Amino acid sequence: MPKSITSSPESLFTVTHSTGVDAPIPKGVSDFLPEKADKIGFIEGKIQRVFELWGFRRIIPPLLEFSDVMAVGMGDDLKGKTFRFDDRQSGRLLAIPPDITPQVARIVATRMRGYPLPHRLCYSGRVLRHAELQSGRSREIFQAGVELIGLDSPEADAEMVAMAVEVLSGLGLDDCKIDLGQVEFFRGIMADSGLPVPVQRLLREAISKKDAAAVRSLLENEPVSDAVKEGIAALPRLFGGSEVLAVAERVTVSERSRRALDNIAQVLDILAIHGVSDYLTVDLGEIRGLDYHTGLTFEGFVGGLGEAVCGGGRYDDLTASYGFPAPATGFAFNILAMLAALERRPEVEASKSRDFLLFNLKEDRREVLEIAQHLRRLGFSTARDIIRRDFENSLAYARRMSIRRMMVIGGDFCGDDEVYIVRVCDKKGKIIKKDELLRENAPLTFEF
Repeated sequence: MPKSITSSPESLFTVTHSTGVDAPIPKGVSDFLPEKADKIGFIEGKIQRVFELWGFRRIIPPLLEFSDVMAVGMGDDLKGKTFRFDDRQSGRLLAIPPDITPQVARIVATRMRGYPLPHRLCYSGRVLRHAELQSGRSREIFQAGVELIGLDSPEADAEMVAMAVEVLSGLGLDDCKIDLGQVEFFRGIMADSGLPVPVQRLLREAISKKDAAAVRSLLENEPVSDAVKEGIAALPRLFGGSEVLAVAERVTVSERSRRALDNIAQVLDILAIHGVSDYLTVDLGEIRGLDYHTGLTFEGFVGGLGEAVCGGGRYDDLTASYGFPAPATGFAFNILAMLAALERRPEVEASKSRDFLLFNLKEDRREVLEIAQHLRRLGFSTARDIIRRDFENSLAYARRMSIRRMMVIGGDFCGDDEVYIVRVCDKKGKIIKKDELLRENAPLTFEF
């Protein structure tokens, strides 16, 4: 039997140095260690599978863009959050994208003109945005999203919402809610109001905060009709089910706004066919969408989490900024927000686990390596404990690494024609014949 390490299990995982190295990272970004990275990968995999099932194809935009090119597809909001720096090679200003949608718009407009419409594209990646340090918000955002380019249809808008619900409910977030808005409803009211732009800006801020008192105060001395004032003052209260549309129609005199209401009504009808009506609310006072949105917008929320886990909407003018006019809609998930909502759920916890640690007590390594290869062919994640240590220390290592089972080959735990499998969580074990283990295409169960 090989020599064993006799140190305590705890001592295996602690490495001390005589001098420490101060190696901070910038505020607003994070290191994701294996346990959390596994969970992020699990969530991304679930999202990507739904995208594929709906017929979307993956696209991988670059991490860097020329700042002036990127700015073409961004409003002032995103421009102010963009990280920029000089490029030594070209002498031009580079930008780290704060959002992937403008990148997809650029690629479609300049690289995919020969492709037939519509484009069904999906992506996942990280973006960086400047954030106020005191806000405590992350500057690094993990996005996974889709863009449907080339369709001006309520059915396309409904498809985005239905996909979002499918992902969230598929992850067990049955308490999710999707808030539907329509930026054209607000813009139509503002365009017909005749109010000065500075007043419109203040009203937009008050409405986004649902501050009805501030809205009425701003309107009090403005020389506009009572009907206009009533329509604007109603915006913070236009929240609820589909009945909100009837209320909104009574308080608006704008034809542009009425068209927006008709659009959202059509989307709701199609979503009823998708069977997701119970997840929906209508919020016509929701106007916090990005500058490039032009129609239906939405955000997804789950119980107990104060920020949206997904959001998006229609952006019919974005590809035109790059010389290729095309209607478009899309949305993205905020992976870290979803992680916060899902982190303690059993299926996400299980995603960080591995199947086997192989503990070899024989001098010859051939057999253990052949068993490892066989288990991997069967689809079991398998690591070999190459370090020579005793049973308890190997078991402690497996527990720390979130490995479910340890398989012992050799020693006093089993016969020469057997292996011993021990469940790491409670040390319960059972013996399996090697012939049974190594039989090709034989169904194996390691549950006991």
